[in-house]
Amino acid sequence: MSRFLQVENLSKAYHPAKPVFADVSFDMAQGEFVCIIGHSGCGKTTILNVLAGLDTASGGHVFMDGREVVGPSLERGVVFQSHALMPWLTVRQNIAFAVRSRWPQWKAAQVGEQVEKFVHMVGLSQAIDKKPSQLSGGMKQRVGIARAFAIQPKMLLLDEPFGALDALTRGTIQDELMGIVRETQQTVFMITHDVDEAILLADRILLMSNGAETGQGYKPGGLAEVVVNPLPRSRTRTQLHHMDGYYDLRNHIVDFLVSRAKAH
Repeated sequence: MSRFLQVENLSKAYHPAKPVFADVSFDMAQGEFVCIIGHSGCGKTTILNVLAGLDTASGGHVFMDGREVVGPSLERGVVFQSHALMPWLTVRQNIAFAVRSRWPQWKAAQVGEQVEKFVHMVGLSQAIDKKPSQLSGGMKQRVGIARAFAIQPKMLLLDEPFGALDALTRGTIQDELMGIVRETQQTVFMITHDVDEAILLADRILLMSNGAETGQGYKPGGLAEVVVNPLPRSRTRTQLHHMDGYYDLRNHIVDFLVSRAKAH
Protein backbone atom coordinates (compact mmCIF):
# COMPACT_ATOMS: atom_id res chain seq x y z
CA MET A 1 0.00 0.00 0.00
CA SER A 2 1.19 3.54 -0.74
CA ARG A 3 1.85 5.55 2.39
CA PHE A 4 -0.55 8.50 2.23
CA LEU A 5 -0.13 9.34 5.92
CA GLN A 6 3.09 8.71 7.84
CA VAL A 7 3.30 9.10 11.61
CA GLU A 8 6.89 8.82 12.82
CA ASN A 9 7.97 8.40 16.47
CA LEU A 10 5.25 10.66 17.85
CA SER A 11 5.39 11.53 21.54
CA LYS A 12 3.58 13.88 23.90
CA ALA A 13 4.77 14.90 27.36
CA TYR A 14 3.26 17.46 29.71
CA HIS A 15 5.92 16.45 32.26
CA PRO A 16 9.27 15.59 30.60
CA ALA A 17 9.90 12.51 32.75
CA LYS A 18 6.44 11.04 32.15
CA PRO A 19 5.30 11.19 28.51
CA VAL A 20 1.63 10.36 27.94
CA PHE A 21 2.80 8.28 24.97
CA ALA A 22 6.06 7.79 23.09
CA ASP A 23 7.41 6.28 19.85
CA VAL A 24 4.03 6.04 18.12
CA SER A 25 4.55 5.21 14.44
CA PHE A 26 2.07 4.03 11.82
CA ASP A 27 1.14 4.56 8.17
CA MET A 28 -2.17 4.88 6.39
CA ALA A 29 -2.93 4.25 2.72
CA GLN A 30 -5.22 6.50 0.72
CA GLY A 31 -8.83 5.34 1.06
CA GLU A 32 -8.10 3.37 4.23
CA PHE A 33 -10.32 3.53 7.34
CA VAL A 34 -8.34 3.23 10.59
CA CYS A 35 -9.81 3.24 14.11
CA ILE A 36 -7.83 3.81 17.29
CA ILE A 37 -8.97 2.29 20.60
CA GLY A 38 -7.65 2.63 24.13
CA HIS A 39 -8.61 3.69 27.63
CA SER A 40 -9.11 7.33 28.57
CA GLY A 41 -5.80 9.11 29.06
CA CYS A 42 -3.80 7.04 26.57
CA GLY A 43 -3.48 9.96 24.14
CA LYS A 44 -5.96 9.07 21.37
CA THR A 45 -7.41 12.57 21.08
CA THR A 46 -3.96 14.14 21.27
CA ILE A 47 -2.85 12.02 18.32
CA LEU A 48 -5.95 13.00 16.34
CA ASN A 49 -5.39 16.68 17.16
CA VAL A 50 -1.76 16.44 16.02
CA LEU A 51 -2.94 14.84 12.74
CA ALA A 52 -5.44 17.70 12.38
CA GLY A 53 -2.76 20.31 13.06
CA LEU A 54 -4.68 21.53 16.13
CA ASP A 55 -1.98 20.43 18.60
CA THR A 56 1.77 19.91 18.50
CA ALA A 57 3.64 16.80 19.54
CA SER A 58 6.61 16.87 21.91
CA GLY A 59 8.53 14.75 19.43
CA GLY A 60 8.16 13.06 16.09
CA HIS A 61 6.61 14.05 12.77
CA VAL A 62 3.42 13.63 10.75
CA PHE A 63 3.44 13.70 6.94
CA MET A 64 0.33 13.69 4.77
CA ASP A 65 0.57 13.33 1.00
CA GLY A 66 4.31 14.03 1.15
CA ARG A 67 4.12 17.23 3.25
CA GLU A 68 4.63 17.68 6.97
CA VAL A 69 1.56 18.61 9.00
CA VAL A 70 2.37 21.86 10.80
CA GLY A 71 -1.06 23.43 11.36
CA PRO A 72 -4.77 23.25 10.53
CA SER A 73 -5.77 22.84 6.89
CA LEU A 74 -8.96 22.38 4.90
CA GLU A 75 -7.25 19.30 3.46
CA ARG A 76 -8.20 17.62 6.76
CA GLY A 77 -11.82 17.63 7.90
CA VAL A 78 -12.58 17.09 11.59
CA VAL A 79 -15.81 15.92 13.25
CA PHE A 80 -15.93 16.01 17.06
CA GLN A 81 -18.37 14.42 19.51
CA SER A 82 -19.94 17.86 19.84
CA HIS A 83 -21.40 18.93 16.49
CA ALA A 84 -19.90 22.48 16.70
CA LEU A 85 -22.58 24.02 14.46
CA MET A 86 -23.17 27.78 14.46
CA PRO A 87 -26.59 28.05 16.17
CA TRP A 88 -27.68 31.22 14.35
CA LEU A 89 -27.23 29.60 10.90
CA THR A 90 -29.42 27.04 9.16
CA VAL A 91 -28.12 23.65 8.02
CA ARG A 92 -27.67 25.10 4.52
CA GLN A 93 -25.79 28.14 5.83
CA ASN A 94 -23.56 26.13 8.19
CA ILE A 95 -22.35 23.92 5.36
CA ALA A 96 -22.17 26.77 2.83
CA PHE A 97 -19.86 28.66 5.21
CA ALA A 98 -17.38 25.77 5.10
CA VAL A 99 -17.71 25.33 1.33
CA ARG A 100 -17.04 29.04 0.69
CA SER A 101 -13.99 28.86 2.96
CA ARG A 102 -12.69 25.98 0.85
CA TRP A 103 -13.51 27.50 -2.56
CA PRO A 104 -13.84 31.31 -2.13
CA GLN A 105 -13.93 31.77 -5.92
CA TRP A 106 -17.08 29.66 -6.35
CA LYS A 107 -20.34 31.30 -7.47
CA ALA A 108 -23.42 31.02 -5.26
CA ALA A 109 -24.95 28.37 -7.53
CA GLN A 110 -21.86 26.14 -7.22
CA VAL A 111 -21.86 26.50 -3.44
CA GLY A 112 -25.58 25.70 -3.29
CA GLU A 113 -25.17 22.60 -5.46
CA GLN A 114 -22.31 21.29 -3.28
CA VAL A 115 -24.29 21.90 -0.09
CA GLU A 116 -27.43 20.19 -1.37
CA LYS A 117 -25.46 17.19 -2.64
CA PHE A 118 -23.97 16.38 0.77
CA VAL A 119 -27.09 17.26 2.75
CA HIS A 120 -28.93 14.76 0.56
CA MET A 121 -26.14 12.23 1.11
CA VAL A 122 -26.78 12.25 4.89
CA GLY A 123 -30.56 12.17 4.44
CA LEU A 124 -31.36 15.68 5.66
CA SER A 125 -32.79 17.41 2.59
CA GLN A 126 -36.08 18.02 4.40
CA ALA A 127 -34.27 19.87 7.21
CA ILE A 128 -31.87 21.94 5.10
CA ASP A 129 -33.39 25.28 6.14
CA LYS A 130 -33.76 24.47 9.84
CA LYS A 131 -31.49 25.79 12.57
CA PRO A 132 -29.59 23.45 14.95
CA SER A 133 -32.08 24.13 17.78
CA GLN A 134 -34.76 22.47 15.63
CA LEU A 135 -32.73 19.29 15.09
CA SER A 136 -32.20 16.14 17.15
CA GLY A 137 -28.71 15.15 18.33
CA GLY A 138 -28.39 12.60 15.54
CA MET A 139 -29.43 15.14 12.91
CA LYS A 140 -26.86 17.63 14.19
CA GLN A 141 -24.12 15.01 13.87
CA ARG A 142 -25.28 14.29 10.33
CA VAL A 143 -24.87 17.98 9.53
CA GLY A 144 -21.35 17.90 10.99
CA ILE A 145 -20.51 14.89 8.82
CA ALA A 146 -22.02 16.53 5.72
CA ARG A 147 -20.02 19.70 6.38
CA ALA A 148 -16.78 17.71 6.72
CA PHE A 149 -17.39 15.77 3.51
CA ALA A 150 -18.59 18.86 1.58
CA ILE A 151 -15.13 20.45 1.63
CA GLN A 152 -13.78 17.21 0.09
CA PRO A 153 -10.81 16.87 2.45
CA LYS A 154 -7.96 14.52 1.66
CA MET A 155 -8.46 13.01 5.10
CA LEU A 156 -11.34 12.86 7.58
CA LEU A 157 -10.65 12.83 11.33
CA LEU A 158 -13.46 11.66 13.62
CA ASP A 159 -13.26 12.03 17.40
CA GLU A 160 -15.98 9.74 18.79
CA PRO A 161 -18.62 11.46 16.64
CA PHE A 162 -21.40 9.08 17.72
CA GLY A 163 -20.49 8.79 21.40
CA ALA A 164 -23.39 10.86 22.72
CA LEU A 165 -26.07 9.25 20.54
CA ASP A 166 -28.54 6.51 21.42
CA ALA A 167 -27.81 3.04 20.04
CA LEU A 168 -30.44 3.14 17.28
CA THR A 169 -29.38 6.55 15.94
CA ARG A 170 -25.74 5.58 16.24
CA GLY A 171 -26.29 2.45 14.14
CA THR A 172 -28.15 4.37 11.45
CA ILE A 173 -25.41 7.00 11.13
CA GLN A 174 -22.70 4.31 11.11
CA ASP A 175 -24.41 2.80 8.08
CA GLU A 176 -24.66 6.20 6.39
CA LEU A 177 -21.03 6.99 7.11
CA MET A 178 -19.90 3.65 5.74
CA GLY A 179 -21.91 4.22 2.56
CA ILE A 180 -20.46 7.70 2.00
CA VAL A 181 -16.90 6.53 2.68
CA ARG A 182 -17.26 3.73 0.14
CA GLU A 183 -18.75 6.11 -2.43
CA THR A 184 -16.09 8.81 -1.98
CA GLN A 185 -13.10 6.51 -1.19
CA GLN A 186 -12.40 8.83 1.74
CA THR A 187 -9.37 8.27 3.99
CA VAL A 188 -10.59 8.19 7.62
CA PHE A 189 -8.91 8.15 11.05
CA MET A 190 -11.41 7.65 13.86
CA ILE A 191 -11.35 7.44 17.65
CA THR A 192 -13.89 5.13 19.23
CA HIS A 193 -14.48 3.31 22.52
CA ASP A 194 -16.94 0.96 20.84
CA VAL A 195 -15.30 -2.33 19.80
CA ASP A 196 -18.16 -3.30 17.47
CA GLU A 197 -18.05 0.12 15.81
CA ALA A 198 -14.35 -0.34 15.10
CA ILE A 199 -14.88 -3.84 13.69
CA LEU A 200 -17.74 -2.59 11.49
CA LEU A 201 -15.96 0.44 10.06
CA ALA A 202 -12.19 -0.07 10.18
CA ASP A 203 -9.76 -1.78 7.83
CA ARG A 204 -7.21 -1.71 10.67
CA ILE A 205 -7.53 -1.06 14.40
CA LEU A 206 -4.75 0.56 16.44
CA LEU A 207 -4.64 -0.57 20.09
CA MET A 208 -3.18 2.00 22.48
CA SER A 209 -1.74 1.28 25.93
CA ASN A 210 -1.71 3.73 28.84
CA GLY A 211 1.38 5.02 30.58
CA ALA A 212 1.87 3.85 34.18
CA GLU A 213 4.33 3.33 36.96
CA THR A 214 5.85 -0.16 36.88
CA GLY A 215 8.37 -2.07 38.98
CA GLN A 216 11.03 -0.87 36.54
CA GLY A 217 9.92 2.78 36.69
CA TYR A 218 7.51 4.82 34.59
CA LYS A 219 6.49 3.30 31.25
CA PRO A 220 4.88 5.69 28.72
CA GLY A 221 1.82 4.68 26.76
CA GLY A 222 2.08 3.86 23.11
CA LEU A 223 0.87 1.85 20.16
CA ALA A 224 0.75 -1.68 21.53
CA GLU A 225 -0.64 -3.54 18.52
CA VAL A 226 -2.08 -3.02 15.03
CA VAL A 227 -4.94 -5.40 14.22
CA VAL A 228 -5.91 -6.01 10.59
CA ASN A 229 -9.65 -6.56 10.17
CA PRO A 230 -10.02 -9.86 8.25
CA LEU A 231 -13.77 -9.50 7.64
CA PRO A 232 -15.03 -8.62 4.12
CA ARG A 233 -15.16 -4.86 3.56
CA SER A 234 -18.73 -5.20 2.30
CA ARG A 235 -19.86 -6.12 5.87
CA THR A 236 -22.99 -4.60 7.38
CA ARG A 237 -24.17 -4.28 10.97
CA THR A 238 -26.78 -7.00 10.55
CA GLN A 239 -24.26 -9.45 9.04
CA LEU A 240 -21.42 -8.71 11.44
CA HIS A 241 -22.32 -11.14 14.24
CA HIS A 242 -22.76 -14.01 11.80
CA MET A 243 -19.39 -13.65 10.06
CA ASP A 244 -16.60 -16.18 10.55
CA GLY A 245 -13.82 -14.54 12.53
CA TYR A 246 -15.98 -11.84 14.14
CA TYR A 247 -15.96 -13.27 17.66
CA ASP A 248 -12.25 -14.10 17.53
CA LEU A 249 -11.49 -10.51 16.50
CA ARG A 250 -13.84 -9.01 19.08
CA ASN A 251 -12.52 -11.21 21.90
CA HIS A 252 -8.93 -10.31 21.00
CA ILE A 253 -9.64 -6.57 21.26
CA VAL A 254 -11.71 -6.88 24.44
CA ASP A 255 -8.98 -9.03 26.02
CA PHE A 256 -6.43 -6.34 25.17
CA LEU A 257 -8.56 -3.61 26.75
CA VAL A 258 -9.25 -5.65 29.89
CA SER A 259 -5.82 -7.18 30.52
CA ARG A 260 -3.11 -5.51 28.43
CA ALA A 261 -4.00 -1.88 27.76
CA LYS A 262 -2.60 -0.60 31.03
CA ALA A 263 1.11 -0.99 31.81
CA HIS A 264 1.91 -3.26 34.77
